[in-house]
Amino acid sequence: MKVALIHDHLAQDGGAERVLKILAEMFPEAPIYTLLYEQKNADKYYKGRKIETSIIQRLPGGIKHYQWYLPLMPLAVEFFDLSGFDLVISDTSSFAKGVITKPETLHICYCHTATRYLWSDTHQYINELKYNKFFKKIIALFLTFLRSWDRLAADRVDCFIANSKTVRRRIEKYYRHDSTVIYPPVEVDKFKIAEKIGDYFAIGCRLAPYKRVDIVIEAFKNLGVNYKLKIFGDGVDRKRLEKIANGASNIEFLGWISEDEKARLLSECLAFINPQEEDFGITPVEAMACGRPVIAYNKGGATETVVSGVSGLLFDDQSAEGVEKIISSFNKNDFNSQKIREWSLNFSVTKFKDSIKNFIAEKLAQKENF
Repeated sequence: MKVALIHDHLAQDGGAERVLKILAEMFPEAPIYTLLYEQKNADKYYKGRKIETSIIQRLPGGIKHYQWYLPLMPLAVEFFDLSGFDLVISDTSSFAKGVITKPETLHICYCHTATRYLWSDTHQYINELKYNKFFKKIIALFLTFLRSWDRLAADRVDCFIANSKTVRRRIEKYYRHDSTVIYPPVEVDKFKIAEKIGDYFAIGCRLAPYKRVDIVIEAFKNLGVNYKLKIFGDGVDRKRLEKIANGASNIEFLGWISEDEKARLLSECLAFINPQEEDFGITPVEAMACGRPVIAYNKGGATETVVSGVSGLLFDDQSAEGVEKIISSFNKNDFNSQKIREWSLNFSVTKFKDSIKNFIAEKLAQKENF
């Protein structure tokens, strides 16, 4: 059976890329089709692997400023020739599901979300753009075209896998398709329970406005020096966040850190804080694999991974006051590290691989009997 893997792009290293990494391990002979890739990101996991890119890879600024070519992406995806494959697996939160396959080819889409800036977050996306009202209206009109294409692209998929129940609901609402939930793989074996816990809380992600790190910083400024916060990660919102922190002695920005440093930081923190609504959220599960509780906003993927009172705490008020209140009520002695780690094993790589294999076998059998 000839298999191809399709991915949006390899210009960053996030949750979708971790799913692709495991899929690539499962199908070592499968070529990877992607709109573009940055060499260092591709070499990290796929050195020597056959990677097919679109014309965007060769256009000026196509790698560093790929967002410039958003209008070309639907066309670029459709240019991929997948006529020689029996099974196509797209791993996507935007364009990869739009590939065109032959009638006898089974196309399974592992969907991380219905494209956020076209559907659930479209108004927020437009409002946060740093353009005047005239350009925002032009962009909004173009997004209407993309939205139509995205809806049609979803109909090219034979079977959807959602990365959470939250995403399953979005797929049903926006694409009118059912899906099966298979949680993303978390490399829980890379994390362990520390012998000694530190005196700080941790938060880490790509620093972007929607991650809501700002409300956590405000909360810790109000809580004072007895409550320490360590922030790892970097991004477009860092300068604004540092300005909000205003040199507070109990708040530390660590920037990007290595995987080993992250494992140590998570294992020794009092708790990991997740103030945003995520489709799933891999880092909170990594914290749980260290036996550490997670304090999370009670929406999105956290409602499926954090068991309140067992593996962490959930809060409803997404504000500095809400974070301050839940942190003030937190007691590390209320949680059992071993039980938290045992819960995290529900999201292991082994469980993901087994679920994917069973899903593919079932759908191939159904196709043969159709």
